Amino acid sequence: MSQRSISVVKPGLETTVQELPGRIGFLEQGFPVSGPFDAWSFRQANLLVGNDRDAAALECQFLGPTLRFDSNAVVAVTGADMRPTLDGVPVAMWSSHVVRAGQVLALGPAYSGARAYVAISGGVDSPVVLGSRAVFHMAGVGGRALLAEQVLPLGAADPARLDAPALTIPPALRPGFATDRRWDIEALAGPNDDWLSPEAVEMFFSSDWAVQAKSNRTGIRLTGPEFSFAHRAIHKNSDHGQEPSNIIDHGYPLGAVNLAGQTPIILVNDAPSTGGFINPFTVASAAFWKLAQAKPGDILRFRRIDRAEAGRLRAELGRVTSPGVTALA
Repeated sequence: MSQRSISVVKPGLETTVQELPGRIGFLEQGFPVSGPFDAWSFRQANLLVGNDRDAAALECQFLGPTLRFDSNAVVAVTGADMRPTLDGVPVAMWSSHVVRAGQVLALGPAYSGARAYVAISGGVDSPVVLGSRAVFHMAGVGGRALLAEQVLPLGAADPARLDAPALTIPPALRPGFATDRRWDIEALAGPNDDWLSPEAVEMFFSSDWAVQAKSNRTGIRLTGPEFSFAHRAIHKNSDHGQEPSNIIDHGYPLGAVNLAGQTPIILVNDAPSTGGFINPFTVASAAFWKLAQAKPGDILRFRRIDRAEAGRLRAELGRVTSPGVTALA
């Protein structure tokens, strides 16, 4: 039997294959974790089509792709509202749909949010590179963004899924997208908050920060007030570098708010793992889905939490992305 597949009619804007948990174990060699930016929406898409919640699926940024199905499948679209259509007829997001060979699924621009996820029964069966199918597009690790006329192989799927009742994610279990372009982002102080003045630490958590257009899956750049620095950042050994935000090269945690001069950059899925700037704050992993859905010009307001609350938020996210959260449509 020939392998199931889909063909790319239009690629959208940097549509990539992603998989969880991403590329684990290669940070010291310079390979980021990658994986889906909004793991909440990604996992729920997979659950809707009967996949393992971490199976390879498509991440669509700002403008979605057009895909022709070369075989029968079950599909679901979650995340940003890209108004999907099947052969030109609108289909509901956050629900499963049977697609027959020859039909075309099309996604448009994101009307709310920034990133949508397309899961297909059987998952995308692209090659595994360094332990993962996740694509680090900027370096071509695991592949590149989709191209027109590209054919994506699919994994084996249970044919019974084609006759199973449609599923939907109840609204109460879906991520709640900001309707006023303002996002509350949970963050922790550290590891280098003592390089800022106490006033600058308080300023960070009490100010509005605008998402810059230059943001991407490597870093979310922010515009806001200027920082003031602690004595240790101004009066330091020369090996730490000239600027107050410079420090001897050290490891960057995922989610670090990396301070390059006066520009905070939140280091996300495709970010470097080491460098010579301080990281005064760290965004909780459970808040990454909000960063994924924030568009340029959106406002972020950071809420200070501790490690215990970060752990509780992560556990809650695990519960709403576990098998059994779906219900009959």
